[in-house]
Amino acid sequence: MNLEEYKQKYADKDDAAPGWDAIDGKLSSIYGEQEPMHFAPAIRYMLGGPDPIDGLSIYKSNAGGQAHYHFCSYGFSGLYYEEESAGGEFSGWGFELTFRLMDTGQSRDELMWACNLVQNLARYVFNSKKWFEQYHWIPANGPIRLESNTDIVGLSFVTDPELGIIDTPHGKLEFLQMVGLTSKELELIKAGTRTPEEIVDALRLSNPLLITDLDRVG
Repeated sequence: MNLEEYKQKYADKDDAAPGWDAIDGKLSSIYGEQEPMHFAPAIRYMLGGPDPIDGLSIYKSNAGGQAHYHFCSYGFSGLYYEEESAGGEFSGWGFELTFRLMDTGQSRDELMWACNLVQNLARYVFNSKKWFEQYHWIPANGPIRLESNTDIVGLSFVTDPELGIIDTPHGKLEFLQMVGLTSKELELIKAGTRTPEEIVDALRLSNPLLITDLDRVG
């Protein structure tokens, strides 16, 4: 989409959010009319709020035969009308984060920790100007869910197996899924004994969608 086409399609809309609409469109192709749980900060980041991500939607999924929550962020990519971003190579940082968490009947409040985790990762990206790509990894310096006994203490990143990569009016956007790593897996990566790709490929054998289970060990 060139600039002229972009302006013709969106310029007359006061609330135009071409990037947000592109994300919604991809999610609706999978989840149809399902109304997700949605979390949003009281004040948008562009208006001085402390949280870089403007929203997180959470869908209930049974894909792969395993009930889980599927999170998707809005804010690493370009969400709103911005003529200088029209037809770019990448939308914003070029990705949005997703996360699949095993459904154990958690309430809305019991899912907030994962939203906070995404916001913390966003602060790292926005402050350091370093972004994530497939098979990058990061230690959480403790349990990914604070004040819990989980052995999931790190994350790797893969292209979301359902959402993949899309083209938006602002450029390419990859949905990067966060995958929980145990303390043993993290140590193997740090020692150079195994790569993140090797560990993720091993997890895929029994868990193709790479759903994070906070009770997983080993």
